Amino acid sequence: MRITILCSDINHPIIDYLNKWIELNSLENEIDLINNKSDLSKGDILFLISCHEIIPKKIRDSYKKTLLIHSSDLPKGKGWSPHIYEIIDGANQITLSLLKAENKVDSGEIYKKIYINIEDHELWNEINHKLFEAEISLLDFAVKSFENLKGVKQSKDQDFSFYPRRTPNDSKIDVDLSSRDQFNKIKVLDPVRYPAFFELNGYKYELRINKIDEQVY
Repeated sequence: MRITILCSDINHPIIDYLNKWIELNSLENEIDLINNKSDLSKGDILFLISCHEIIPKKIRDSYKKTLLIHSSDLPKGKGWSPHIYEIIDGANQITLSLLKAENKVDSGEIYKKIYINIEDHELWNEINHKLFEAEISLLDFAVKSFENLKGVKQSKDQDFSFYPRRTPNDSKIDVDLSSRDQFNKIKVLDPVRYPAFFELNGYKYELRINKIDEQVY
């Protein structure tokens, strides 16, 4: 099977997981990992993973199936980084949806959903690990079920929410609120890509958080 994975950010933390998956599946499949739609050609499956580009129908039609993974319980939570918004709002479970790519954002028929439990103590890297492992399992499902994939259309009558793209300012911590009140926000902020920060006394400070293994002390 000829498979292409398009991930817009070559430095995205899921890249290591994708490379490992490619290595495990390269004997039975021809798999390419690219980061720009200009490098797309044709094949059996096109996976859009953390893809920030709109892929025109003409390109999608060059593949038998064009699939994407979205981190919300669609049709709720369309848009950008929905799981981040949901965890900040206090969610202890997030959803991954495997769906068909269409012209309208996050509107395609859904093939499978996975539900991921999030513990209140888990930080960004632990959450990412659960999220990325679940994404890999959806890749496996799509490949193994390729010939028999059957989707369910999203309800047009059901209300849906849309999350805007997050900006660096969304990582700002309010110095007048307690760390307890803001922990859900602090714990999801990637210290490399989206570091938490606060402003005080005319200066901006970066905030990093790590879980301490008490057995070390």
